[in-house]
Amino acid sequence: MTIRDLANPTVYLSLTTAILAFGLDRAHKAFQVSADCIAIGAATCVEVFTSYVPFAMTGWRGGEIVRVTDFFDYVLVWNTGISYGLLDGLPVWALGLVMLVAIVALGIWWLRADSALIRLGLAFCIGGALSNAVDRLIYGAVADFFHLHWGTWSFYIFNVADVAITIGVILLIADLIGLGRPRKSTA
Repeated sequence: MTIRDLANPTVYLSLTTAILAFGLDRAHKAFQVSADCIAIGAATCVEVFTSYVPFAMTGWRGGEIVRVTDFFDYVLVWNTGISYGLLDGLPVWALGLVMLVAIVALGIWWLRADSALIRLGLAFCIGGALSNAVDRLIYGAVADFFHLHWGTWSFYIFNVADVAITIGVILLIADLIGLGRPRKSTA
């Protein structure tokens, strides 16, 4: 990225997107999760094993479940791994290091990107990944809320940051297959 690139509106659009993805997820979790759960990596609320219907939509500690439809529940589940619970056995500091390396790599890619679609996709990914990293730091695990299921089949439980990351990956795939690029004339 050069000084001239800073005049490009797509740079500001992508930065705004990253901030919005991060901010929406942080606001959602600040509203939902109990302040008692903040313990800088200590995971004070993670070991909740019961599930119950809460009296209020704030102050959740884990195990809360609200049935919304036959295929969607609103819950609070603590993910101590990475995506889909992978690397669940690693200590919080090791997972934090993995996430830090990923965020730095995405940031370098964003700085070097010359396509608006790539920058936007990376911005969604960076904003979501940063928010999940903050969860690890302040809660010791990532707070997930949205559970899609059908019968005995269960899709993984995710949060707003995961939605942002997914949108970002879709935009990166769209760029990879050539969407948004001018077509070359065949003359």
